[in-house]
Amino acid sequence: MPYLDIYLAQLTDPFRIGLLVALVVTAANTAPTLNRWIPIALGIVFVAVLIPFSFGASDDVAKAFAVGVGLVSNVTLLAVLFAAKALYSRLARG
Repeated sequence: MPYLDIYLAQLTDPFRIGLLVALVVTAANTAPTLNRWIPIALGIVFVAVLIPFSFGASDDVAKAFAVGVGLVSNVTLLAVLFAAKALYSRLARG
């Protein structure tokens, strides 16, 4: 399976998106106690490893490759989520 197919499949995975939304909410709640970026970095790795090893990557894709692509797709999705959060904050203030 080519890289782009795996990447697009991971970008549209509702379970992955839900986990990352929960990660953003949790990181916002723990920001006063912990640094905001430590839970986010650990969460990105956790979600990238969890999905291929829990649900299994297809036989023609190595799990390590699926995890690597998952890291890239998680960062992409989080960038979109943070942009949406910033836009919402800006619109709510003004």
